[in-house]
Amino acid sequence: MTSTAGPVTCAASSLAGGEALVGTASVASSWLLVEARGAWGRDAVVDSGLAADVQDVLAAFSGKVLLVRRPERRGGVTIIRADSEESGGSATRQEIGSLADLPATDFESGDEVAGPVVLVCAHGRRDACCARLGLPLFDALNAQLLPTHLWQSSHLGGHRFAPNVVVLPYGIQLGRIPLERAADVVALVTAGRIPLDLYRGRTIYAPQVQAAEIAVRSLTGSDGIGDLRLVGHDGERVTFATPSGDLTVRVEQRPGPLVPASCGAVPEPTVEWAASLESAAGVT
Repeated sequence: MTSTAGPVTCAASSLAGGEALVGTASVASSWLLVEARGAWGRDAVVDSGLAADVQDVLAAFSGKVLLVRRPERRGGVTIIRADSEESGGSATRQEIGSLADLPATDFESGDEVAGPVVLVCAHGRRDACCARLGLPLFDALNAQLLPTHLWQSSHLGGHRFAPNVVVLPYGIQLGRIPLERAADVVALVTAGRIPLDLYRGRTIYAPQVQAAEIAVRSLTGSDGIGDLRLVGHDGERVTFATPSGDLTVRVEQRPGPLVPASCGAVPEPTVEWAASLESAAGVT
């Protein structure tokens, strides 16, 4: 009998292989979101038909540039500029007439954004899993958030952890979000809290520190965005200040499962992070 099953996706392979979310977030603390409607090419900035001077401006930005869109939007171009910090961060929003106005735009101006901005990766031309899993999650979140606070986004990093979400300005990256958890996730992030079981890491940290932060949060149950402060990072040892004292964990890099980084790719080695408590200063 001929099988009608389709090819195994990178997201399914990652999940079946037991690949952990811990320490897999992208690394960025400065963000520029530019509304660009229509289909995005594989490289969103270079392959999406943007004018050369627009591409030059985006290439010159020192942080992470993402294209964003909402299916129902017509007219005008929204620009969101965000900075992620341990305590939370800040974001501003402005609207310009068209992308042709982008080179003359001051990205540091705009009105302050109150509340989180949620980005759902829907970049299907980068990887099929982003569209197949991201678009239904966007629709589920759409009932929970104001239109100005929810956007489809170009590549956020880590297709195999789709559906992928970044919450700005906090720099929280989440993965493998079930559709039935949409309301729960929105309620938590709106309250300044992190759904720890879906947490890939904080983008303001390097992967090893991301893993340490998640370990400390898991040990203490601290899910508030500003609950922890990085005190030190010395090789494998990472120390965070918590509400009840300093915790130091040792983070080791270990081989992870062989999984494809993208749909259709050959399985390749991955990295996993193992964190263990080393010392607790003043923690009761």
